Amino acid sequence: MLNAQERAQVAQVWDLIAGHEAPFGAELLLRLFTVYPSTKTYFKHLGVFPDEVHLLSHGKRLLEAVGVAVLHMDNLRWALSPLADLHAHVLRVDPSNFPVVLASHLQGEYTVEMQAAWDKFLTGVAVVLTEKYR
Repeated sequence: MLNAQERAQVAQVWDLIAGHEAPFGAELLLRLFTVYPSTKTYFKHLGVFPDEVHLLSHGKRLLEAVGVAVLHMDNLRWALSPLADLHAHVLRVDPSNFPVVLASHLQGEYTVEMQAAWDKFLTGVAVVLTEKYR
């Protein structure tokens, strides 16, 4: 899926994200809810107006799952299988609505090449997470 240079760029961006999973993830969720308000129905446990603690907690879990995917880029299907089962069979959530927060936080460190590599990587993650719907 990714060539050696793209894999290195994904890993480099993840190194910049590491340690910031909760705030980045919370912002991803807030942007998701703003752009796609109907997605709030998939997060009923967060309530109609999620508080910061819940957003940070769930945002951290969300990005920790992305971190697992980064560590296992060569075998996303295996690494994400439990999460794919959960999304397809229990939650029935389509994870393809993954907004980009990286550029706003990483700014100059997040190059065009890194963005292209991450787009390709996240497409692979979305494919794995949604393939059990078929």
